[in-house]
Amino acid sequence: MESEMDMTPPPPVPLSPRRWWALAALVSSALIIGLDGTIINVALPTLAGELGADSAQLQWIGGGYLLALSAAMLPIGLLGDRYGLKRVLLAGMTVFGLASAAGAWAGSAGQVIAVRAVLGLGAAMIMPLSLAILPRIFGPAEVPKAVATWTAATALGMPIGPVVGGWLLNHFRWGSIFLFNIPVVALALVLSAVFLPADPKRVRVAAGGRAPVDVLGMVTSASGITALVYGTILVPRDGWGSPPVLGTLLGGALLLGGFVLRQRRFARPLVDLGLFTNARFRWGTLIAVFVNFAVMGILFVVPQYLEGVLGNDALGTGLRMLPLIGGLLVSATLSETLVPRFGGRPVISVGLALLGAGALLGAGTDGGDGYGFTAGWLGLAGLGFGMAVVPATSMVMGSLPADNTGSGASLLETVQQVGGVLGVAVLGSVLSAGYLDRLAVGGLPEPAGDAARDSLSGANAVAVQTHDPAFLASAHDAFVHGMDLVLVVCGAIALVAAALAAVRLPGESTDTPAPTPPALASRHGELLA
Repeated sequence: MESEMDMTPPPPVPLSPRRWWALAALVSSALIIGLDGTIINVALPTLAGELGADSAQLQWIGGGYLLALSAAMLPIGLLGDRYGLKRVLLAGMTVFGLASAAGAWAGSAGQVIAVRAVLGLGAAMIMPLSLAILPRIFGPAEVPKAVATWTAATALGMPIGPVVGGWLLNHFRWGSIFLFNIPVVALALVLSAVFLPADPKRVRVAAGGRAPVDVLGMVTSASGITALVYGTILVPRDGWGSPPVLGTLLGGALLLGGFVLRQRRFARPLVDLGLFTNARFRWGTLIAVFVNFAVMGILFVVPQYLEGVLGNDALGTGLRMLPLIGGLLVSATLSETLVPRFGGRPVISVGLALLGAGALLGAGTDGGDGYGFTAGWLGLAGLGFGMAVVPATSMVMGSLPADNTGSGASLLETVQQVGGVLGVAVLGSVLSAGYLDRLAVGGLPEPAGDAARDSLSGANAVAVQTHDPAFLASAHDAFVHGMDLVLVVCGAIALVAAALAAVRLPGESTDTPAPTPPALASRHGELLA
């Protein structure tokens, strides 16, 4: 048995070309998660008609997925570190594929909700562990490129989901949106089984159960996160000041506070709070949350604008979101050159400033602007998105101990996910306030006014029924006003994050990745051989 005190650097181990096939497997899994997260949105009207789903059931088709995804990621990270990242990742892909097959033949809205919850569980097993495996199969110099590719695949799935969903629904029955997942998951499963490195023997020994699993911590964290996410799901219906929302959010906060206290005392904690003493992890995670908040806000309002104001269908809307992804792809490639030359701190700061500038430029949209203006500022925001998120994620992953990458990546993804859900709820309230402030419904019958106040799509329907182009223009201007307010908030958040990054992120002396433990490095080539 190797001495833990032996810190003699191991000889360099040549990286295997098989690592690029392993990356293809992880990218495939990340892409399908991104697709599945948004593809269901375009199918909701169809599910309402085919399965008789009411508004509450339609809400839970999306909400059940979010709850399972958010609540399961923290314990999944510990299980990955304990029983093997590859083993748990393969199990997650299997769960996701089987749930997709079940969803294709669901016969009721309740069954679809159950399937979506299981899909969320599968996604929780895939997302953090596929990210956690990257430092195991790539050397420090190539981790940023691998993270950039993984991030681009995740982001690409978001706007492409409605495109794929719209095409499938135009040609096949609604179950095709689930069937579409199966061949992609099967490909990722085969590639992962063949090309991902085997779990180290020390992980398999740990599976024997030397340290107890914090079951109470798992339950407490899952309950707290579930309460927070559930509370935000209730916000559009009940409002921030309603007792159910306030009670649920307060209960979630108390549960998570108790969870943190328990983690400080437990011998083998579910979350290693000591990670936050590392400046790279602490500030890299915070910056990633800010980036996610701003981008989720953009992805929340712009598709509604493209469809409800500019009149595009789901397919056209998805295609018109591609400048955001194009900017991400360009800047993700540039960051591989810029970070080694200038360091992570200035690149991340400039990226956040560009993201903020893009959002604030978009906040100047008025009702008469066409798509060309939108495409321009989306491209700028995407450029900043990639320059910020890729180095920040690489910084976080490089700060993790080799035996704690699953838990660390799960913590990063959980914080981003919960922050994104809470952020969308806040921004949804901002959008609604701005929209209602400018919407004039005084001359409409009460039912028509209620429909118009409920949503932009409702206002569009009222305008068609009443043959009132003036009201239609007014509703569009009101929505654009609300969207502009959301983009101001997103831009401000990004600029605040840029200032924090410039001041608080570690400099070049601490920007280098954490050293690879000798025992792991000596097995690097063997695992990929």
